[in-house]
Amino acid sequence: MFRRNFIYVLGALFLTAGGLLAQQPPVEARIAGLENNEEYMSLLREDARLQEREDSIVNAVAVLRERLREDPVQRQRYSQEILQLESRIFEIRNAKGRLIDRINTIEQEWVLANLDGAVQTPATSGDGAVVSIPDSVKVRNLVDNLYFREHLAEADYAALCKAQRLESAARDYADRYFANHATLTELAESYAAVQTEAEAMEIYERLTALQGINRQLADSLSEVWNYIFDNKNYAYGYILDELNSEEILAREEEELARASRQLTGLSGTTASDAVADYFLRKRVIADYEVAVAEVLGLDAARDSLRGAAEQLAAVDFRLPRVEVAERYFLDYDSVAFSSKPKYTYQNPIPECKVYANGTIYRILLGTFNTKRAAATFRGAYPLFYLINADGKWCYYTGGFASLEEAEAAQKILKEHGFLRPEIVVWVDGAERNLSRDPEAMNVTYRVEITGAEALPEAAKQVIAETAAGHELSRVGQQLFVVAGFTERTTADRLAEALRMADGSLEINVVEVTNP
Repeated sequence: MFRRNFIYVLGALFLTAGGLLAQQPPVEARIAGLENNEEYMSLLREDARLQEREDSIVNAVAVLRERLREDPVQRQRYSQEILQLESRIFEIRNAKGRLIDRINTIEQEWVLANLDGAVQTPATSGDGAVVSIPDSVKVRNLVDNLYFREHLAEADYAALCKAQRLESAARDYADRYFANHATLTELAESYAAVQTEAEAMEIYERLTALQGINRQLADSLSEVWNYIFDNKNYAYGYILDELNSEEILAREEEELARASRQLTGLSGTTASDAVADYFLRKRVIADYEVAVAEVLGLDAARDSLRGAAEQLAAVDFRLPRVEVAERYFLDYDSVAFSSKPKYTYQNPIPECKVYANGTIYRILLGTFNTKRAAATFRGAYPLFYLINADGKWCYYTGGFASLEEAEAAQKILKEHGFLRPEIVVWVDGAERNLSRDPEAMNVTYRVEITGAEALPEAAKQVIAETAAGHELSRVGQQLFVVAGFTERTTADRLAEALRMADGSLEINVVEVTNP
């Protein structure tokens, strides 16, 4: 039944994709004058085609998620198929990102190359609130109105035009960030649900990769947006100052101050401060542009900008943070005893698994020059063996998450006649015999945070949630420490959560030997 359902979903997907390939989506040049640029139009068509493919796969994922809720018994199989489709979405979005970067480059180069060839039409300005501009030169794009070319220095006008052209790049960065965030949310859900280490590792790798891409997108958005804001704000301020429109200038300053206060209040609480900053200040600039268009009597531009401002105001940019602590699939087990043989020739003692990540304690029952029979170990199970660097056979039992559990098992083994059961711990694949090296029991771990004069609120919140009971202290000018971790795994989880909360911080886990 599952197989038939999934084939149906994929069949519908491929039929849709086939129809899309047969009918190339119609596209229009985003800039008048580029209609005959073959590469540009081809890129736009490819972008539209990829978007339709993405939409189809997203719909298929939605169908599978619905069936997963209806049939939880098949959770693992549905989750696996959803993961495969989400991987394709990830690839498509990466391809779209590369296309968009090239499209933006062509557009920017065209605009800058055609600045000097623009037709100059005289525009008159007066002392009143509204400037008289002939209808023949009024266009819907505010910056394209030649009033700006006539009243700004050539370099300032070129910067304003470039800022306008970069608006599409900023939107694309924001759109890609939003799309990736939606995928991150879905991946986080899948990561929490999968039952095997292999599936979890695959999803976690994609999670971390996508988080890295989103950090890059946020940085790119911040860089582009700051250029746009600085040049637009300067150009509009210059024009309004020339027209003595002090009321609008004062109102814009107040709105920017208000946006700054809002950003401060939101800092660290959303997925990205850079994305929040973009939308907060973009709303201010959008309203500012409406006011500028109104002063200049540019009705078409004013109406267009009003519509854009309304759409912008409706965007919920307060995306929640997607924080995922790495899962470790360590197979913990207690010690038990059986009068019947648990291990036979057909079911021999297995090799002890050494985990690359995480902390696990075991009890070393003995080290021998040769392989030993299971009967040697008085019915204790589970049993494991490792051959050490000296070629000797080491036999272990149990698997414990904490030292306290291991010590309790050690006591039970002694009561069952084992003379010297030793506690051994593996931390991220490195082994220590705590019984032979008592000082190793005095090892603790601390998380060191550097890179900021003051610890961000987001980091403080992560510490409060992830490391309750551990003291946060300041050591030196730019060093903060969270200490007292007896388990390396716990310290690592805090470190990873802090890195996800603020990529600008440098986080290190340090081993401390206590006297």
